[in-house]
Amino acid sequence: MTDHLDRFHAALSVLAGHGHIKQRLIKAYEENLADIHEDELPVAMKQSFVDLRVEMHRVTPLNGEGPICASVRKMSLNEASECAGRIVTLYGQIAGQRDELQASLPLSEAEEVRVPPFLVKSV
Repeated sequence: MTDHLDRFHAALSVLAGHGHIKQRLIKAYEENLADIHEDELPVAMKQSFVDLRVEMHRVTPLNGEGPICASVRKMSLNEASECAGRIVTLYGQIAGQRDELQASLPLSEAEEVRVPPFLVKSV
């Protein structure tokens, strides 16, 4: 999951960069997210990611351009902004999943789970 977190973070860095929103969206998706398979993501993210992929591949390409470029070219500025917002939301979800996982792990190997005396069953 850390690899996916890094990839979404890289996509956010591109989206927050300089340039037209459509160009940033194309670059962010193609370079960082296009080859992620939804089955590699947490269950809560799968459908949102599939929806994003469908949106980014909805137009048949012409004259040698790829499906992502063709799809983004046909988007309105609002649609492109919404796709960028979905990427931000997905990043938040995957970062939250990682934080939850880390919170449940012990701080060290020597850390022992202590059961309060009132929960210990007497024999």
